[in-house]
This record gives sequence, structure tokens and C-alpha cells, in this order.
Amino acid sequence: MIVEQIEYFNSVLPSDVKLVAVSKFHPVERLREAYDAGQRIFAESRPQELAAKVPQMPSDVQWHYIGHLQTNKLKLVLPYVSLVQSVDSLHLMEAISRWAFENGRVVDVLLELHLGAEESKQGFSEEEIIAICEDTPSPIANIRIRGLMGMATNTDDMEVVERDFERIEALYKRIKASGMEGFDILSIGMSGDWPIAVRHGATMVRIGTDIFGPREY
Repeated sequence: MIVEQIEYFNSVLPSDVKLVAVSKFHPVERLREAYDAGQRIFAESRPQELAAKVPQMPSDVQWHYIGHLQTNKLKLVLPYVSLVQSVDSLHLMEAISRWAFENGRVVDVLLELHLGAEESKQGFSEEEIIAICEDTPSPIANIRIRGLMGMATNTDDMEVVERDFERIEALYKRIKASGMEGFDILSIGMSGDWPIAVRHGATMVRIGTDIFGPREY
């Protein structure tokens, strides 16, 4: 199933949309199946799980972090990932900046927009993101803001999902039009709504269940 699904997504996604395989809660054996099918970008959401999987996978894997990242877990995540997709607060940005400075790194991040209706969701408001990207006199040191990440409202009403993605697409285009250097990633869309995300300018889709099946642990 995994090989067939990787081949399917590679055949239907536009060439400028990257497939991110959400491998959280799945054993390394299943990740290796996806790797052997040509998949190179994997996403995890738990620091300990990420740190345990990295040495068991080939060195050319690109790891993304997509979960809420606590500042006391940075050392389990930042040495290994090429992109933190889920930066959801200035406090976290400042902590990443300190770690990156101390370790001689520049960390690529996406700012997470709180799109859905759920109060518990993490993320910035649109106004906060605009302030960070357009109004800040100097960027936070050792962090490169590459774009935006968002999750639509958890609903079967695809009209609601469409409106959510319209909002983040408009914000992404506004910031990109401002000329922000290196701002070129819009990560939206998951197993249930990725076709809508692609219609609204996604450059990355995060697919878990449709590749790996139900989570295993």
C-alpha cells in the first residue's frame, strides 16, 4: 500500500508541490518502505520519537517538525530537522534564535497561522504574522522565515475548509508580494483536504493516513 500511495501522490501532485510524509506514530519499517519508493521528506511531531528515528533512517532524509515544540525540547529537534513547520509564538522563535546562535546555525521555519475554529489550536493571528514579517525592523537572528503553515477547521464541511485555505493563501500572497526574501513555502493540506489546498496555492502537503494507514502507536 505504501509504495502504491507514494506513486499515486507523485503522479497527481503538481511538480511544484512537495509531498511531506507524516510519519509520526509509525514504526521505522514503514518509513523505510516509503523511502524505498522514493520519498525523502518525513514529518514528526514528538521530539523523542524524531530523535530515535533519525539514526535509523538514511542520511539523505529531510526531516520536518510539525508538532507543538516546547522550548525545553529544542535539542531533540533542531539538530536534525531542515524545517520547523510549527512555530506558533514569539517565545518559541526567540528560543530557537538563541539555540541557533549558540550552535552556529540558521534555522528555517514556517509561522503557524491559527486557521481553525477550535480554541485549543496553537498559532499566530494574521495580524501577528503581518507584524513579524512586514513591520519588524530587523528579523530575529539566526532564523529564516520561509513561509506559512496552517490546518483547516476539523470539519466535513468542505466549504469551511475552502474558506480557511482562502484566508491563508491571501496572507501568504500578501507577504510574498512585500518582497520578503526566501519566503516561498505554503504548507497546507492533509489527507482529507489536500486537493483543496493545492487549488489554493499549497507548495507542500502533509499526508499521513493516506500513505501509512491508521497510526500504529
